[in-house]
Amino acid sequence: MVIGHECAGIIEETGSEVKDLVPGDRVALEPGISCWRCDLCKEGRYNLCPDMKFFGLPPFHGSLARQIVHPAYLCFKLPDNVSLEEGALCEPLSVAVHACRRGNISPETNVLVMGAGPIGLVTLLAARAFGAPRIVNVDVDGNRLSVAKELGADGVVQVSTNMQDIPKEVETICNVMGAKVDVSFDCAGLSKTMSTALSVTRAGGKVCLVGLGHNEMTVPLTPAAAREVDVIGVFRYKNTWPLCIELLRSGKIDVKPLITHRFGFSQKEIEEAFETSAGGGNAIKVMFNL
Repeated sequence: MVIGHECAGIIEETGSEVKDLVPGDRVALEPGISCWRCDLCKEGRYNLCPDMKFFGLPPFHGSLARQIVHPAYLCFKLPDNVSLEEGALCEPLSVAVHACRRGNISPETNVLVMGAGPIGLVTLLAARAFGAPRIVNVDVDGNRLSVAKELGADGVVQVSTNMQDIPKEVETICNVMGAKVDVSFDCAGLSKTMSTALSVTRAGGKVCLVGLGHNEMTVPLTPAAAREVDVIGVFRYKNTWPLCIELLRSGKIDVKPLITHRFGFSQKEIEEAFETSAGGGNAIKVMFNL
């Protein structure tokens, strides 16, 4: 089983009916092929297609390979000032852009991001690009929070893994935010992160569940419902690659600081790359360059 779904590359060959791409074009790839026949696809919500063929999701091979075949309409040309590495990061950035669209982020929206891993960090970047005036990141890892601060978070809060600490941590988050939390993004998907997000978000606000850490969670849903806090699901993305590429081209988002390690594509380097990623530490995005 070949894994991998964050990728960009150079066109080597095109089919006879491909009109907009030629060999030599540099492209970023959207990794999911939907059926375009089901009701969800017809409604434009193709990310929810039940027959999606997605890179690296069994039984479909992923993109960790030297060559792949992919539909032309899912290959997006990169401007000269956007690298292949940045093109590959359009995939995680797309998750964040889709989440910000779902949360209706605007210059009037104060944002809380639960988690400062790769998805939490790109959500920070996307929320800022969408105009959020104040963004606070929360995580258990102080090193990740330092990265969030460097990327532009207005405040950071280091928390514990103990559910009993939620009340005092909610108070701390409110103090650091210095305003009401309009939208929270849970980029971890754990009982504690979701409980914190539901508790800290203002009445009438939104909580977007981006991270899918656990299938089942124990959360204070009734108090949140009594304050009409909307819980919004986020699954992958739809129609995001053009905007992501434009945000990168214009410099409104810079994903380069997220790339912490680079490796070649030999067997030895591949093993080293996976060990680096699994080891945590300061690794955020580990990149293969063929």
